[in-house]
Amino acid sequence: MTKGLEITPAEWQVMRIVWTLGETTSNQIITILQRKVDWKPATVKTLLRRLVAKGALSTTRQGRSFIYRPLVAEQSTMNQVADDLFNSICEHCVGQTLNHVVDQATLSQDDIKRLQQTLKEKLATAPENVQCNC
Repeated sequence: MTKGLEITPAEWQVMRIVWTLGETTSNQIITILQRKVDWKPATVKTLLRRLVAKGALSTTRQGRSFIYRPLVAEQSTMNQVADDLFNSICEHCVGQTLNHVVDQATLSQDDIKRLQQTLKEKLATAPENVQCNC
């Protein structure tokens, strides 16, 4: 993700579809979104134009349709958003916030094993207390 790329919650819904499909048309996105939200086709097309303008999507014309492809990778985009969030909160609260996220998330057994391994490695060099950086 390009530093500074800000994606709204509505744009995230569009991006998730494009990331899943790899490439898609506005009609496909509209069809998928209409199962979830009551947006007019013009709303979806506006979101697509914004995402193209932001550099998150590319578009090419194919006949009467436009094909949309992601220009930013899903995982790196999510990582950047998470980094931005955790860089904006007090370091003293990061542990509690991470605990809340883990508690609320649906995780696979592999996810949990990776988290346990990461925490085990971090424990070796972790300070006893994290100071407030406000």
